Amino acid sequence: MASVRIHSATVGGLDALPVEVEVDTTPGLHFFNIVGLPDKTVEESRDRITSALRNSGFISPKQKNNRIIVNLAPADIRKEGSGFDLPIALGYLLATKQLKKSVNSSLCIGELSLDGTLRRINGILPIALLAKRRGFKELIVPMENTSEASVVADISVVGASSLKDVVSHLDGTAILSPAKPIDYSELLSEQESKELLIDMSDIKGQEQAKRALLIAACGGHNVLMHGPPGSGKTLLARAVAGIMPPMTHDEAIEVTKIYSVSGLLGDATLMVQRPFRNPHHTTSAIAIVGGGSWPRPGEISLAHRGVLFLDEFPEFPRSVIEALRQPMESGEIVVSRVNNSTSFPARFMLIAAMNPCPCGNYGDEAKECICSPASVAKYQKRLSGPILDRLDIQINVPHETYEKLRDSSKSGKSSPEIRSTVLAVRNLQYTRFKGTRLITNSEMGPKDIAKYCKLDASAESLVKNVVSTHNLSGRGYHKILKISRTIADLENSQEIGQAHVAEAAAYRTKIENAS
Repeated sequence: MASVRIHSATVGGLDALPVEVEVDTTPGLHFFNIVGLPDKTVEESRDRITSALRNSGFISPKQKNNRIIVNLAPADIRKEGSGFDLPIALGYLLATKQLKKSVNSSLCIGELSLDGTLRRINGILPIALLAKRRGFKELIVPMENTSEASVVADISVVGASSLKDVVSHLDGTAILSPAKPIDYSELLSEQESKELLIDMSDIKGQEQAKRALLIAACGGHNVLMHGPPGSGKTLLARAVAGIMPPMTHDEAIEVTKIYSVSGLLGDATLMVQRPFRNPHHTTSAIAIVGGGSWPRPGEISLAHRGVLFLDEFPEFPRSVIEALRQPMESGEIVVSRVNNSTSFPARFMLIAAMNPCPCGNYGDEAKECICSPASVAKYQKRLSGPILDRLDIQINVPHETYEKLRDSSKSGKSSPEIRSTVLAVRNLQYTRFKGTRLITNSEMGPKDIAKYCKLDASAESLVKNVVSTHNLSGRGYHKILKISRTIADLENSQEIGQAHVAEAAAYRTKIENAS
């Protein structure tokens, strides 16, 4: 009998951590123990592995009457999930000489069913990235995880259907062919050919709101839409998904890692379309922010590089609304626990929608508001000043006229046309920020604003007047400059002019004037 090592991995947060599975067998009464800070799922793998070995035609631990100790090293990292089934089984087969070939050049992971077949696991993409980074020649995964792992180039991904197939492959009796690498451009073409559910041109009127959403999509700015029920706020927000530019390959990898770890990837190979998340206002703070005893991404991380739409914004719990403050500024959320803290990316574009009062008719000339002044004030005060200060663009969305609603012709540009404009502006920003951490104008900090937001004399004078008149905070001042930069980019202007500042300032003061 002997002690052997198999290379595997576990997922902590969004990144994979290397784990060495050490298996030691000695003669004696049957004993099978797993150490190294495993969770309940890992501990339960003993029975799965024993049945899988027996049903695959191998001599199982109970049949051999061995004492088996499995150590998952390093021992100070908590291990979770069923992915250790395969490496533990292979380690046992090596230790008992039922598998004779070394597997030091391979990283193995997968869950075993009782009959020895391999089941898919979550978080395979970060594990594939780890395998590439650490120089493994091949990554052995369940067949259902093959396409997801194949998005990582320059590593041989071997998909197997059962434990028996893996052993035959390692012994050289039946070599499994590596999977073909995934071509991102092909996935992108397939996605772009799909028909949109909601096209901007199908929304009647609301040209001002469409203009604001175009600017927001170009620069990644947050938006608050304020208006009565039925004015089209939800429809406009959902249409934004169709005008967002395609993700770059690096962005797609970032987003896919989040969905892979969360178990939400489904049958998709790679997340190509930007996420659009629309949680209900009864959603808990942990579900929005992320967390749990084993921290998992929340809705704000699932919306990374995409859109987070919060309808009926004031109806969300105060704790949820205030929890958005940090990620809206930093682009990440840190979930702290007693033993460690986990950071999840959260660079999303927030689109929030709200009614002017509980009944929705405050300020409507055609309908009477039944709310008392106190209830209107209380409703609007559910959004604190710091949250409103972080919402770059604030617009009113009124009811449209009957004539516009009945007009059968298309209203303005289609979503594909708008998307091409957004992509052109985003490309300007990619060029501008090349070599920096920035991607969009909304991500600029004070130093970046000073460098990239050059104002002409008339624009400088107007900004000074707006800040003084409306008593804007430093953040409000910077928001105006960032929005102005995006509006200037839409006109392909290197310098920010007075007209750009005037439009940007209007988006920062509308709600204040309306209330």
